[in-house]
Amino acid sequence: MQRPRILIVGAGFGGYHAARRLLQMSRGHAEIVVLNPNDYFLYLPLLPEVTAGILEPRRVTVSLPATLPGARLLLGEADHIDLDRRVVHYRNPEGEGREVSYDRIILTAGSVNKLLPIPGVAEHAHGFRGLPEALYLRDHLVRQVELAAEETDPAERAARLTFVVVGAGYTGTEVAAHCELATRELLGHHPSLAGERVRWLLLDTAPRVLPELSPRLSRTADRVLRERGVEVLTGCSVEEAMHNRVRLSDGRVVPTHTLVWCVGARPDPLISDLGLRTEHGRLCVDEYLQVPGHPDAFAAGDAAAVPDLTRPGELTPMTAQHAVRQGELAARNVAATFGVGRPRRYRHRDLGFLVDLGGKDAAANPLHVPLAGRPAKVVTRGYHLMSLPGNRTRVVADWVLDAVAGHPAVEIGLVRSPNVPLDTASPELAKSGAAEQAGVSA
Repeated sequence: MQRPRILIVGAGFGGYHAARRLLQMSRGHAEIVVLNPNDYFLYLPLLPEVTAGILEPRRVTVSLPATLPGARLLLGEADHIDLDRRVVHYRNPEGEGREVSYDRIILTAGSVNKLLPIPGVAEHAHGFRGLPEALYLRDHLVRQVELAAEETDPAERAARLTFVVVGAGYTGTEVAAHCELATRELLGHHPSLAGERVRWLLLDTAPRVLPELSPRLSRTADRVLRERGVEVLTGCSVEEAMHNRVRLSDGRVVPTHTLVWCVGARPDPLISDLGLRTEHGRLCVDEYLQVPGHPDAFAAGDAAAVPDLTRPGELTPMTAQHAVRQGELAARNVAATFGVGRPRRYRHRDLGFLVDLGGKDAAANPLHVPLAGRPAKVVTRGYHLMSLPGNRTRVVADWVLDAVAGHPAVEIGLVRSPNVPLDTASPELAKSGAAEQAGVSA
């Protein structure tokens, strides 16, 4: 008899862990197919360290063929799903249109940049949701410091050394924290910049940084950033972006060539194209992660509006913590449709959150025990090593080298601005999964 085919759309946190669980449970009795634009799973929480030059890019990419033995990988981006015919249309990296049928499907399509109707943002801001964007931003920071070093106009030099991050959630806070340290170190390589300082601004319309976390952790992060000289502007955002300056909502104009957009994420547009009921752009599912009216379809992670049984009437947040566990549960419940085990409802309470603030600093509350400084840093890095599906030895080696030798101060030159447009959901962005850079959770 022909083996049933289980198709997983997207290999972010939800899809990757769904595939791993299915491979363990199926034992070869089902064909596991993973449709993803790339041949790797991207570990988003460590992406700021790539931009800061602490980690090499390949450290945060985990090979799908190597770590999902027995699964069939289809390289491509889904552009249409026919749930009635049980067929997915996709385009491979060469742009060729193809179709793949399935018996069961798990939608873990992830999320893309969340844009707001602010003049100039789409044209002049840099996003931060994928490896190309992290690499581009790394080169951009190095380039701005090098251009500042040869600049004779003091005003233009100051603009080159001014960096604005919009969004003080997990992503924006970690980007500002890591990159402030990195750019400060870069200045030391240029004698002409002696006495100059880099200026980092972190903006958010919320009343405090990390509004998703407890006030205590928020205060810890705020204190660390301000002590380093980061200008934390709450209740403030960008009203207009231009190529060499931004206008803030408080009326100030800040000369800068760097605007990093970390406002958040929205579900992949593929979900809205299904024509099914959504909530905040996420596909509505029941507590078993099943799509109502389509018993062969399941969804998890950022793509799914999963009811939070621990908080009746609310949805689970878009974090890596929930995406991982939802992916594993979706796999179990798919297996149950074939008579393997029994379906389970999704119920999970947050076990705590971790925010790496660069250097020796972090803020964490594992099991809701608040930590800061070195203890939080140890817990944060330990958690990342435990959660990373591969490359652990190499990551530790990079951390040691960084502590001993510092960051490399050269441009890689692999990614240029036209390849990372903020207003386009590239394949790298669309399937990365786990919004808000993971809101890494214990």
